[in-house]
Amino acid sequence: MKKLGIWMMAGALLVLASCSSGTKVTSSWKDQEKGALQPQNKVLVMALVPQKEGSLRNNMEQEMVLALRAKGVNAVSSYEEYGPQAFRNLNEKAALRQIRQRDIDQVMTIVMLDKSKEKQYVPGRVAYAPYAPYYGRFWGYYNWRWNNMYEPGYYTTNTRYFLESNLYDMRDKKMIYSAQSESFDPPSAARLAVTYSQKIVKDMMKQNLLTINRK
Repeated sequence: MKKLGIWMMAGALLVLASCSSGTKVTSSWKDQEKGALQPQNKVLVMALVPQKEGSLRNNMEQEMVLALRAKGVNAVSSYEEYGPQAFRNLNEKAALRQIRQRDIDQVMTIVMLDKSKEKQYVPGRVAYAPYAPYYGRFWGYYNWRWNNMYEPGYYTTNTRYFLESNLYDMRDKKMIYSAQSESFDPPSAARLAVTYSQKIVKDMMKQNLLTINRK
């Protein structure tokens, strides 16, 4: 019985450790001919996510804008610049005209490539001790057992987000940076936006696309 309890507790810990929420960049690329973004440049951040995701678009754009501004980049949100229907029903020529009118130098897109749900079984827990000092008194034994009883296993549903960010230079109309990431079971859209933006900006610095804060 004691060994069973130990193994079940160990299994639960392993499952929880493997399923801890977080975001990681799985791959990234930068045009090596391009240098770091300049403070005078204006970067438009545009999140492209399904409408059913609700506030995720606003959260993504706002948090990425904040993260880039913290590094000295003149970043703006497409939602704030153009509204919720930005570039809808426009052809390429018309969309580029609107971008030039706002003096935008680069456009960063954030796209949800996929979202998947999976069930994970968390094993139960058994508390066992051959003898404990609580055994000598009724209340000590009762109170200890009540707080250390067998806990049955259960299923939990986890969510994975697969996102991609691309940065385009509007002068030569070419992509200069791309990063793919995976986020596991974020507690909310707001938290996903924060951790994702931090990871992408950190990777952009690693790729020498961003430098230290110029402010």
